[in-house]
Amino acid sequence: VQLQASGGGLVQAGGSLRLSCAASGRTFSLRNMGWFRQYPGKEREFVAAITLTGRSRYYADSVKGRSTISRENAENTVYLQIDNLKPEDTAVYYCALGDASVQSANLLRAEAAYGSWGQGTQVTVSS
Repeated sequence: VQLQASGGGLVQAGGSLRLSCAASGRTFSLRNMGWFRQYPGKEREFVAAITLTGRSRYYADSVKGRSTISRENAENTVYLQIDNLKPEDTAVYYCALGDASVQSANLLRAEAAYGSWGQGTQVTVSS
């Protein structure tokens, strides 16, 4: 499975972005999906996750209330909408695909729950 993230860019604080991640292969609908971000010189951190059915969604506290993760299984695509962007949202955003056997909210926040990663898309928020 290959993942292609897109939708990043330069946006002013207070604006919105919708990131997309398109997956190849026929098993997308059978997998959990996640978004992580990475600051320069830092490890990747969890942003949001959605289970294979879309029934359960989890968010980092830093984006909770102003972001929405969603998926369209018919299009093999997962989305991350972030509103009211802040300069501290500036990072490279990665999408990831994980095994559906992982159902724990805590485990879904960990990189280890995901086996395939996209190439990342840069989000820059100006103040």
